[in-house]
Amino acid sequence: MTVTVDDIRAAAETIHGAVVKTPTILARRLGELTEAQVWLKLENLQYTGSFKDRGALVKMLSLSDRERTAGVVAASAGNHAQGVAYHARRLDVPATIVMPEGTPFTKIEQTRLLGAQIIMHGEGLAEATDHAVGIAAEEGRTFVHPYDDERIIAGQGTVALEMLAEVPDLDVLIIPIGGGGLISGNAIAAKALKPGISIIGVEAALYPSMYQAIHHIPTTSGGQTIAEGIAAKRPGELTRPIVEKLVDDVLLVGEDALERAVQTMLEAEKIVAEGAGAAPLAALQSHRERFTGRRVGLVVSGGNIDARLLGSILMRGLVREGRIVRFRVTINDQPGVLAKVAQLIGDTGANIIEVYHQRLFYDLPVKLAELDVVVETRNADHVQEILAGLTAIGFETRLLSSTAVDSAG
Repeated sequence: MTVTVDDIRAAAETIHGAVVKTPTILARRLGELTEAQVWLKLENLQYTGSFKDRGALVKMLSLSDRERTAGVVAASAGNHAQGVAYHARRLDVPATIVMPEGTPFTKIEQTRLLGAQIIMHGEGLAEATDHAVGIAAEEGRTFVHPYDDERIIAGQGTVALEMLAEVPDLDVLIIPIGGGGLISGNAIAAKALKPGISIIGVEAALYPSMYQAIHHIPTTSGGQTIAEGIAAKRPGELTRPIVEKLVDDVLLVGEDALERAVQTMLEAEKIVAEGAGAAPLAALQSHRERFTGRRVGLVVSGGNIDARLLGSILMRGLVREGRIVRFRVTINDQPGVLAKVAQLIGDTGANIIEVYHQRLFYDLPVKLAELDVVVETRNADHVQEILAGLTAIGFETRLLSSTAVDSAG
């Protein structure tokens, strides 16, 4: 193993004062929800919104004067890009970033504002990386790998040094895995400081590249994930053996679990986490019994989530929990009937968000119409109260587009 805890300690000295020493906080509400003691390492509070500031700076400071003059090239879905761009600007180093097509707009724009040249290329990180390596070779620049670099690994490992300095009695760390730089550095540091600590990695189920590599399973990575920050199709050559030796398990989480985790993080702890940053919570929520009663540290690796995506996740969460539902109500097409439906819904304490009054395009008698009513409710019991009330006064009613509550007719 080429990276040691001494390398990580040296990296911590190197970046001291130039990156944020982010807080490790006790998440009491998450603890209540998961029956564990939960601590959050808030790397979303770094200047660029993710842990990538750490490794990027360690790497940039290792460059010779000639290498700094020539400039650097990186490939990233956003967070590594911003870390490299930020420190390149600080150190007056020209930077070019290759980003995959489909990278969230917020990450593209934030990287551009940090002064880097942006090139969009490839469907995913693997294609973007190959293109970036080619540019670096052609132009004589230094390629700054997002994870497969000893200095990057050492820089990321400073997260665990800080966590265990603040909360030395943690039983387990749950850490996202993309290419493996973050978990490798943290596993090295944490196991050196506390050999008995458990290190659990978490990957998006659509991109299980590290899990499949260490279990000798053919790769299947691909698809649309909200955790694009860890959507790596291939693990690192340096990071894979570290994971195999020091990481106790790798868990996979689906898109639904990732969405729930983003929503829970915001609602329970008022913390904005991107999909990758919420992945450790998704693993904790999906495997609660495994962590019951334990002191669990979650690395919130980043908070750079597109505002539109965050809004969609929150709205879908409300629908999933039955807090926003859509009723279809069959009514007599007569004056005053719509008002009667609205009055009943309002009397239950629900809030009507939208109403669609359909007279055409349905297989209904001409004197009937259908209302699609989108309603904000308290919970699934409240939904059933509204359904029962509408049915009791003679309106045929059914529930549409919800997985949290049962339909009734």
